[in-house]
Amino acid sequence: MSLRLDTKDPGRYQELLDKYDTWMFDCDGVLWHGDRLIDGATEVLQILRSQKKRILFVTNNATKSRRNYKKKLDGLGIEAHVDEVFGSAYAAAVYLSSVLNFPVDKRVYVIGMSGLEEELRDEGISFIGGTDPADNTLSAPGEIPPDLSVGAVLVGLDTSINYTKLSRAFRYLHSNPACAFLATNEDSTFPSDKGLLPGAGAVLAPLLTALGPNRPVTAIGKPSGLMLDAIKAKHNLDPERTIMVGDRLNTDIQFGKDGGLATLLVLTGISSEGDLTGPNPSTVVPDYVTPSIGDLRAAVASW
Repeated sequence: MSLRLDTKDPGRYQELLDKYDTWMFDCDGVLWHGDRLIDGATEVLQILRSQKKRILFVTNNATKSRRNYKKKLDGLGIEAHVDEVFGSAYAAAVYLSSVLNFPVDKRVYVIGMSGLEEELRDEGISFIGGTDPADNTLSAPGEIPPDLSVGAVLVGLDTSINYTKLSRAFRYLHSNPACAFLATNEDSTFPSDKGLLPGAGAVLAPLLTALGPNRPVTAIGKPSGLMLDAIKAKHNLDPERTIMVGDRLNTDIQFGKDGGLATLLVLTGISSEGDLTGPNPSTVVPDYVTPSIGDLRAAVASW
């Protein structure tokens, strides 16, 4: 059962600060909606830094590189360093370079945006597709012959997704069983300042349908342990002193649970109180629940 935190009992929030040294934050729906900060987010992060806590930003959004995420954080007035940012785009690039030891003579076909391309480029991974104007067309694709130089297809959120991109990705995977099938994440939706929108999982779904169950995808982002492996490779953290803060039960909270981390659910994003207490409650249960990240400011009241 989750422990419900309430600002009427500020000591509970102070107990959290005392108990955990590393704080991992999802971003969309936890710290902001689109380009609008959630009330109190900046102050809470400042409180944590004043208490010498390690802060990590762990996001499944692959549309931005770590450097561009830092620019966004800077623009919102949030202190951040590039090595504190772990996006699924970065984790996917590291997976290709370090886990798959992706051959230098192979290329990745990308369904995704410039942030994903930037992370691949930084890891020395050759790629095609993505933002290439030749693939960003509404015209029906011409002949797509097999291409054994394409050693992987990597799918992320792509707001310019079209039939040409799906067709090329399908052909490369269908014609070559050795071609790796990867996704930055499988989130069905993501919260934005325009409301809930389709996520990377929705972009991925047509390929899963077309390829069938014999061609499974390897998803890198939360809740996959591959994301936590990437973080552990860069930071020496104690899982028992680490807490994952998120807004989505089936990604953020599942990620923390599977990784042996404590979990805090905020109710400003995807998951709601009804998901925990309704007629069909989730089987993924966070350790703590609070309405908003800004509620952690109550810890100051106990000082």
